Amino acid sequence: MSHDAQASDAVSRQEGQARSKYWWLRWVVLCVAIVVLAIEATLVWDQLAKAWKSLLTANWWWVLAAVFAAMMSMHSFAQIQRELLKAAGVRVRQLRSEAAFYAGNALSTTLPGGPVLSATFVYRQQRIWGASPVVASWQLVMSGALQVVGLALLGLGGAFLLGAKNNPFSLLFTLGGFITLLLLAQAVASRPDLIDGIGVRVLSWVNQIRSKPADTGLAKWRETLQQLESVSLTRRQLGLAFGWSLFNWTADVACLAFAAYAAGGKPSLAGLTVAYAAARAVGSIPLMPGGLLVVEAVLVPGLVSSGMTLPAAISAMLIYRLVSWIFISAIGWVVFFFMFRTESTIDPDVQEEMDLAAAEREGLEQPVAQPAPTEPPPDPGDTALQGPLPPPGPADERAQRDR
Repeated sequence: MSHDAQASDAVSRQEGQARSKYWWLRWVVLCVAIVVLAIEATLVWDQLAKAWKSLLTANWWWVLAAVFAAMMSMHSFAQIQRELLKAAGVRVRQLRSEAAFYAGNALSTTLPGGPVLSATFVYRQQRIWGASPVVASWQLVMSGALQVVGLALLGLGGAFLLGAKNNPFSLLFTLGGFITLLLLAQAVASRPDLIDGIGVRVLSWVNQIRSKPADTGLAKWRETLQQLESVSLTRRQLGLAFGWSLFNWTADVACLAFAAYAAGGKPSLAGLTVAYAAARAVGSIPLMPGGLLVVEAVLVPGLVSSGMTLPAAISAMLIYRLVSWIFISAIGWVVFFFMFRTESTIDPDVQEEMDLAAAEREGLEQPVAQPAPTEPPPDPGDTALQGPLPPPGPADERAQRDR
């Protein structure tokens, strides 16, 4: 058997041992998820019934437009991830990236502690795709920063249209701060050596406080920077990622607008944008899964202030939540169960630990090489007693001929 075949068999045995050891954990997680989803469905059943009645009287063309806008918003998430990972040399297929975000969104918006579970899930997928731990973490942080900046710009744009145009300098100052932040992030991503000196100085201060050598942790810091050097984020790539971030929020606002039109309302664009930004900002606080009851409490007054009647605002809110939350989350759970529930790839971090443990085990089980036994040298005394043999005589030669 070849060395590669032996290595493959060893990895297969390790995977089998890992699966057999934690076989029960997957079923526990699935059972907990089903119970939580059942409880949430019970809690929002009244809203689902009202939303269904609103759908029966709504304009279905606008409802379909809202569905399309919600799916385009999810598509933009995948594009942001692909652009940022491409800057680090990690290529991801579009379908795989979108599937991961649909599943991550389902975890984030329907389970308690969903944002943490979603970030862990997306991080694990990126590690499987080939991203290093530093690159995967950087992508999550950078993507979140772009989303925050995009939402803030959207809210500021709506406020500007509503009345902040009397003082445009505050808006320009805020926009300048956001642009500076993005350029700084791009500079750090493309030139990690710029922050090497800062990191060394901070480490020396921390080590001085802890009464440790000044170079403690310096090797790990340099290793992190070395991994970050694989990221080559150009301004064009940063612009594309930020453009997709703005498109994400714009598509979600369009989903809300189409829901309002489906309910027969005619809200103002500025009021709709501000109401959406306020609802999103409040919904990001992890009080309830998906911002349940919190988003509704903020969104309905915002829609009323944008020019809609109260019944139309309630119907628009229900249609929007049915499409952007329940429908998209349902797709995410279907994707999760069919694509990721039975995924056979082991987490690279776990695989590395398994490889190290296997290497240590093999090192301990390796028999110590014993020196080859050597034959003892002949005893000189034996040869001395025998002495040299006499040469054959004529009688010996005659006897040999007779034989």
